[in-house]
Amino acid sequence: MSDQAVTASAPAPVPGYLRRLGVWDASMIVVGGVIGSGIFRVPAAVAKQTGSAGEQLVAWALGGVIALIGALSYAELGARRPNAGGGYVYLREAFGLIVAFVYGWNLLIVNHSGAIAAVSTVFVEYLGAALGVNIANPAPWAVATIVFLTGINWFGIRAGSLVQNILTVLKLLALAILIAVGLSFGGAPAPTAPPPAFQPFSFMAALMPVLFSYGGWYYVNDIAGEITDPRRNLPRALLLGMLLVATCYVLANAAYLAVLGHAGLAASTAPAADVMRAAFGEPGARLIALGIAISTLGFVNISLIGAARVFQVMAADGVFFRAAAPLHPRWHSPNIALLMLASWACVLALTGTFEQLLNYSTVGDWIGIAAVIATLFWYRRARADDATEPAFRVPLYPLLPILFLVVVAWVVATTVWQSPRDAGMGVLITLAGIPVYWYWTRRRAA
Repeated sequence: MSDQAVTASAPAPVPGYLRRLGVWDASMIVVGGVIGSGIFRVPAAVAKQTGSAGEQLVAWALGGVIALIGALSYAELGARRPNAGGGYVYLREAFGLIVAFVYGWNLLIVNHSGAIAAVSTVFVEYLGAALGVNIANPAPWAVATIVFLTGINWFGIRAGSLVQNILTVLKLLALAILIAVGLSFGGAPAPTAPPPAFQPFSFMAALMPVLFSYGGWYYVNDIAGEITDPRRNLPRALLLGMLLVATCYVLANAAYLAVLGHAGLAASTAPAADVMRAAFGEPGARLIALGIAISTLGFVNISLIGAARVFQVMAADGVFFRAAAPLHPRWHSPNIALLMLASWACVLALTGTFEQLLNYSTVGDWIGIAAVIATLFWYRRARADDATEPAFRVPLYPLLPILFLVVVAWVVATTVWQSPRDAGMGVLITLAGIPVYWYWTRRRAA
């Protein structure tokens, strides 16, 4: 495969990004960005709010359909603007630089950096469980994990994607073992009473954690500048990756239900470990703990890869530290942006502040996703006469994007209703980006 140099989405110093990733690599990034620790833990919370095994499976299947609709919208956007930076680029073109900056501000201060810190900590805890070691203070080890993955990604997208491919295959193997064991061993006790009547509001509440578990497909758009033939391969990767994730999630829930039953799943605090422990005893629980550790490590890796490219493009636009704009002359990696992101994530990991920040970020995160998908309407209208027709277009437009935006509105409204303080703090963090934007624009003009 030949390396074709391309520039970032905005004027940026040479060298530019290199298109080195094929459909397989991009698909593994989609899968790696979605599957973290959620599928190994969240089904128990969903079972508490559903009335039967059938409702449980329908919730996860429906969540997969909704996530796929969002991914299809991102697929068309990526086919239209196959550049590094993803949602930041689409927002900049459609709604202006200030909206794009506020989106990037949330990613830097809370969303991506907080997720990197949090999931690195989860990785350390599960690795300790797999090794039978009680790690009293995981923070230093979480920092070491961030530094290690940052060092790998310093050497460019090939190094980062190779590690990502290995970790994603291993996490899929862990899920496959869990599914095979659960469906083979079974043994769930028979229900002692008929299932209760369907409760629509409880079912809608159950969809909340399901949708959070399906999030993360958008990381692949951040690295569109490094995908070969991105107008075709990026949509293919999103479609393939999300179908694979949805299949794994539904089958994993079927495995939990086969061993634990619906009531047992609702009562479990660690369903994956309970399934493996039922089949193989404590060694089985340790084995799945290792699988979860690998899964979370892959999520941290792809978060570093995707977010660093967003911040590099912001720097090239003059709304982030100028030192972060150039790429490494040999590795073509956003090494300074990567270093800055990792440093802030390490601070959050050491101080433990990421936990509350992530609670604050929920509203801003979903509003950001909605804003990015809303740019699709602008592109369809304002770029209707583009000479280059996108290789992929969302089917049933505008119905599917509107449906997704309605779901996002419901998620945001539910979050505000359930956690008004956290939602309010999230809004304040978002609004704080406006004066920071004024500072950067004045600094650029000086």
